[in-house]
Amino acid sequence: MFLGFNFSFLEKYSFYYWDGLKVTLQLSFWTLICGTVVGVAMGLLRVQNHKTLNVIIDGWINFIRGVPVMVQIFIVYYGIATTLPAFWAAVVSLTVNSSVYIAEHTRAGMQAVNKGQMEAARCIGMSKFQANRYIIIPQAIKNVLPSLCNEFILLIKDTSIVSVIAVHELTYTSNTVRANTFLAFEPLIVTAVLYFIVTYVLKKLVGVLERRLHAHD
Repeated sequence: MFLGFNFSFLEKYSFYYWDGLKVTLQLSFWTLICGTVVGVAMGLLRVQNHKTLNVIIDGWINFIRGVPVMVQIFIVYYGIATTLPAFWAAVVSLTVNSSVYIAEHTRAGMQAVNKGQMEAARCIGMSKFQANRYIIIPQAIKNVLPSLCNEFILLIKDTSIVSVIAVHELTYTSNTVRANTFLAFEPLIVTAVLYFIVTYVLKKLVGVLERRLHAHD
């Protein structure tokens, strides 16, 4: 007993939480990898000023941002990726959602680089591809990296939604513990503390990264 709460169930069910936390981190990791690849590609395409591509990508981004994540998960799991295991269907769903935000971060990072640098690079004989590769993109990565790290933190919290398709992440395992112990409140407190610890540590690491990047400006 602690402050009137009963946490004795942890002796028997603590491994549920560790297994769920492991799945949560795996989901976040794979979604960040896939979402970054797709999002960066969309962001790079957006700054090419191709009217048709911009209309398509803008429409896609606005659609995904306007649809609740849970609805996207149901569409992917029940309609598009029906042959995939629940875990990978969740990765696809979260990737679709995360990639549009990463695309916006990428676009903003590219546009934050002074246009004069592209003009200077072209003046000394660089092609547009070379200028982007050696001058613009490295600076854009520096601008975008903290945002990507913050996106990873948000992903960890968003993974709780995929419990609706029975992915055994942290929230799902917490509900399992609640059902087995007939405790409505205490298992949720443990879940909240675990989410907080992970996101707080990552937030501190992102802060360290941002300070180091600013120190090199």
